Amino acid sequence: MIEKIVQDQNVRVLLSEDDILRKIDDLGKKITEDYQGKEVVLVGVLTGCFIFMADMCRALDIDCEITFMQISSYGDEMKSSGNVTVKQDLTTDIEGKDVIIIEDIVDSGRSLHFLLNYLNDKNPASVKTVALLNKPNAHEVDVPIDYVGFNISDEFVIGYGLDLAKKKRNLRHIYQVITE
Repeated sequence: MIEKIVQDQNVRVLLSEDDILRKIDDLGKKITEDYQGKEVVLVGVLTGCFIFMADMCRALDIDCEITFMQISSYGDEMKSSGNVTVKQDLTTDIEGKDVIIIEDIVDSGRSLHFLLNYLNDKNPASVKTVALLNKPNAHEVDVPIDYVGFNISDEFVIGYGLDLAKKKRNLRHIYQVITE
């Protein structure tokens, strides 16, 4: 079912809300098992992660601290510029703690590569990554993704936190934007 706010767009449902929530539950069980007894900090990468982050942290059965960073390489474009900048830094000290980066999507891998280096310089006990969506065919940089929700092809997607020119983040499903 296409939501009203995208009925005028050329889109198709790629992942339903139910599919997404089932996958997050699976990821939550695995991460909970792997991080029992550890001091965990979830680092959400704004702005796209906010819906995924909320559902992901509720799927975990471990104590965890939550913080956010905002980095940018897109602006209002549908393709990354390749230049990553920090727009909002961490608000908590991660030294000696186990960090889990929460990413909505990994495209080229440049942003995640930048973030891994940036966070590792702050001396955490470990840094792992979870991405709701991964586009393996779009990677330009080899990056480890420890927990992957869905591997998708190199297509532009919106909804469930992912935007089109800063809009459409509030869609319940993830849609592929059909470009011709």
